[in-house]
Amino acid sequence: MAISSISSATAPNWLKEAQESIAASENPGGLMGMLKDARYPASIKNFLAKSQSTAANLALISQSTAQSQSTLTLQMADAAQQKRMQERVALLQKLNPQQSNFNPPTKLDPFIYFQDGSSIDTENNILTMSNGTQIDTTTGMQIIDHNSIISMANGAYLDTKNNILTMSDGTKIDTITGLKVTA
Repeated sequence: MAISSISSATAPNWLKEAQESIAASENPGGLMGMLKDARYPASIKNFLAKSQSTAANLALISQSTAQSQSTLTLQMADAAQQKRMQERVALLQKLNPQQSNFNPPTKLDPFIYFQDGSSIDTENNILTMSNGTQIDTTTGMQIIDHNSIISMANGAYLDTKNNILTMSDGTKIDTITGLKVTA
């Protein structure tokens, strides 16, 4: 029997270490265990049983190492993805800060009425004067209903709705009074 040191400077419990050392020397593995088993008649059987046990233990170690490696890889990938998402959120918050005193813009009323009788249709951008004349608020041009227009051969046209004759030179005449329209 081999003599093993009973105390160890690195071991917190020297008695436990001594007992484990004695137990290990009684049941040696590897080549020493094989040579010890050679004394018995069933030495091949013992050798194969120990080899099979050792192979199973090595396979178990290899399997648990692979599982641990896979688990660690998944944990690291998950942590990296969470970090990237947090960085994106932080960047978006930095680029688009939340406005704390923001009032959403109010929409205009669909119709705005004035004291002189005119009105603005804000949805269609039409100003209707008190005399019925309609003006496009985006272009400033007068809106003419094309169903009430009669075109003349010389380029003049008659607005039958408003009773205005517009000459080819742009002069406008009220067809009821015969007076020239200046406004």
